[in-house]
Amino acid sequence: MKFCKKYEEYMEGQCQNKKLPRVGLKKLKKILKRCRRCHQSRSIAMPADTNSHESSTCSQHQCSVCDGSFFPSLLKEMSEVVGCFNKRVQRLLELHLSSGFRKYLILLKERIQGNHIALVQEGKDLVTYAIINAIAMRKILKKYDKIHYSKQGQAFKSQAQSMHIEILQSPWLCELMAFHINLRENKAKNEKALALFDGCFLIFNEGKPSLTCELFDSIKLDIDLTCSICLDTVFDPVSLTCGHIFCYICACKGASVTIVDGLQAADPKEKCPLCREEGVYEGAVHLEELNILLSRSCPEYWKERHQTERVERLRLSKEHWESQCRAFVGV
Repeated sequence: MKFCKKYEEYMEGQCQNKKLPRVGLKKLKKILKRCRRCHQSRSIAMPADTNSHESSTCSQHQCSVCDGSFFPSLLKEMSEVVGCFNKRVQRLLELHLSSGFRKYLILLKERIQGNHIALVQEGKDLVTYAIINAIAMRKILKKYDKIHYSKQGQAFKSQAQSMHIEILQSPWLCELMAFHINLRENKAKNEKALALFDGCFLIFNEGKPSLTCELFDSIKLDIDLTCSICLDTVFDPVSLTCGHIFCYICACKGASVTIVDGLQAADPKEKCPLCREEGVYEGAVHLEELNILLSRSCPEYWKERHQTERVERLRLSKEHWESQCRAFVGV
């Protein structure tokens, strides 16, 4: 079965119960087919000595036939798919981490079953949704480059990554990986426990942790969990919108804000300490599942780090409120 048909059947099955955005593969393929026919008719009409020049012009620059509709349409669809994925994962993890009356309200509002099997199945559906849409985006961009003999599709993929609409770069996928490992460890004795990922592990290489996961077509995700500011295992980790992960306190220092004000108070011109991209703090994601996973995996280090972190937070909070008091009295 061709991937396009398989993708449409999967999305139709998903959309029976939920309205999910998708990549319009059929529509995009029709645009490319129309473009191919146009260039074929143009090449037949042109003299033989000009064919190579015209085809090379199309390959090196933008295509006047389909670029005006192909890339804007794909960009919109990618944004909708990633936005839907992020919201659904966030809702799932809120349910998993909440307790008491708050959990009851979430269950009532979202109409999600709160048992272990239902949570894992929802997570598995989200993983499949992310992977199949990532494959769809890869295939349609590859087809664009094949038809146009160009690298515009790969350039668009790089642009999507810089715009943070590449689904495999989502920090919520990292949270899903940590969620999967946490559930697997909780249900280690249950042979019937469902798995979200195949080959997803937290590994330590010379004491440096990383999350690794094999997804599809030999594509492997490796997420480094060493803070590039303090050069230690991330503690109370946050992911900036550029995808880089830091300790919360380190991220606040990098954004030139106090831990009391938080990353939301960061100036939009503040840059990521690693890639130097601006405006990456406002949409930072607190990786709570990853924090739980790391605390379980290295308990002795976590206990020691928790004590030093507590002292540091008290010191920073004290300095913040002292400066506020001095400003208030005009000292």
